[in-house]
Amino acid sequence: MSEPVRTPPFAAFEWLLSGRYLRARRKEGFISVIAGFSFLGIMLGVATLIIVMAVMNGFRKELLDKILGLNGHLLVQPLESPLTDWKDVADRINGVKGIRLAAPVVDGQALASSPFNASGVFVRGIRSADLNNLTSIAKNIKQGTLENFDEGQGVAIGRRLADQLSVHAGDNITLVAPRGAVTPMGTTPRIKPYRIAAVFEIGMSEYDGTFVFMPLAEAQAYFNRASDVTSIEVYTDNPDKIEAYRKLVTEAAGRPVFLVDWRQRNATFFNALQVERNVMFLILTLIVLVAALNIVSGLIMLVKDKGSDIAILRTMGASQGSIMRIFLITGAAIGVVGTLTGFVVGLVVCLNIESIRQFISWMTSTELFSPELYFLSKLPADVDIGETSAVVIMALTLSFLATLYPSWRAARLDPVEALRYE
Repeated sequence: MSEPVRTPPFAAFEWLLSGRYLRARRKEGFISVIAGFSFLGIMLGVATLIIVMAVMNGFRKELLDKILGLNGHLLVQPLESPLTDWKDVADRINGVKGIRLAAPVVDGQALASSPFNASGVFVRGIRSADLNNLTSIAKNIKQGTLENFDEGQGVAIGRRLADQLSVHAGDNITLVAPRGAVTPMGTTPRIKPYRIAAVFEIGMSEYDGTFVFMPLAEAQAYFNRASDVTSIEVYTDNPDKIEAYRKLVTEAAGRPVFLVDWRQRNATFFNALQVERNVMFLILTLIVLVAALNIVSGLIMLVKDKGSDIAILRTMGASQGSIMRIFLITGAAIGVVGTLTGFVVGLVVCLNIESIRQFISWMTSTELFSPELYFLSKLPADVDIGETSAVVIMALTLSFLATLYPSWRAARLDPVEALRYE
């Protein structure tokens, strides 16, 4: 008796039979339905993971850019004595390598009012040159101009604040500060009208609705600061290397100062965002896991249904490895096609996320992701190559692992036992 012919692994007949088992006949419709749901589950799981992680990355990137574009990466505050030498300190810090800008500021709170409405605001006094170096403001002027900002008594306000007060560039608003002139009757509020020189819109509702920029000298007079400033906002070339700049800035200041970096100022917010991102990843991974378990159940049913086929193939000389590879290809095909389809769907949605949001808002007549709640005026999505690759690899790995037990079980059946399933 001649030796049976040994076929190489993943031979053509193995692929042929795997493709045949994927196309179930009418009486095998239930198995086909399970395979279809497994495909949909993996596709939706991968697409959802990619979309959610991209949106979370987009939120973090946009918020980080806008927060650090307006507030400094490092806040220099005085110790022991007021910052009356702020010009010299700012010049020395500006000379440090890697420091993009050191801007002295005077901060205070006030009530802004117009003939139509009123709102609490955060007033920041800043030099015109420093304000023009803040690209988040200078490149997003919607009305008016910042030219000759230091020379007049004009202010720059956010677009949402202008809409709330129903004013435009060239109109006047009245600022009311609780700490004004000291009289024999006590401290009286300071009330002064200012012309709106410019209206900006950076796209973050919290800033567009509360910030008012004022010339530094005018802010010093308005908030009763004779010759000092509140602090110095320091902007670096790389916010992620802020620890390296802390020592350099402390040495350059040449006087006792207290430093607060952007991570300390926004620690609660960004930590909460990171925790939410990690939890969402774990929850959505369960979708892919459930879909992979559907592959297991579908393949086990397919193995039982194809018992006679397995018996015939083994009788004809097919090895256990061939049987295992046939069902391995069958199950893996569902996972691979589902993963790749989910990858494409996820990328397409991410690239058109804002258009999709606007379309759904138009269809439902509701405002999805309101700027007042989510801080941003549009829905961002930033696809990270590393995270997306990890999602795809994870889905493919789970799909392959899900096929191992049913395939091994099919390979372990001998011809006599396999016929009992019929």
